[in-house]
Amino acid sequence: MTDGRVLVIGVDPARIAGWDPAPVLAAIARGRERFGALGIDADYCLVDPEDRPEVAVADALRQHDYACVVIGGGIRGHEPLLELFERVVNLVRLHAPGAAVAFSRTPDDPADAALRWLRP
Repeated sequence: MTDGRVLVIGVDPARIAGWDPAPVLAAIARGRERFGALGIDADYCLVDPEDRPEVAVADALRQHDYACVVIGGGIRGHEPLLELFERVVNLVRLHAPGAAVAFSRTPDDPADAALRWLRP
């Protein structure tokens, strides 16, 4: 068991037109299971980049006192979403100033990203 609740922020694969979201949704499910196996309380905020994502992120950040916020690679690593990534980072600074910020590489590994910052 670790101290602190985690918020994972990422792109909702079901809201992206033109491709099959099933593999990414399956990976997200595995990532959620890993949090559970580690005894870490984790919430997810999956956003549609075209539908007021900042509002969803700000609302999610206000739900709990988060020890760590993990920002997924879909937001962080996709060049067209650079401005959204910047806005997300600044929303974390505003609404969760005490939270560590971590970056996941895949939808499977946000728990590993959070563990780099949570106290065991």
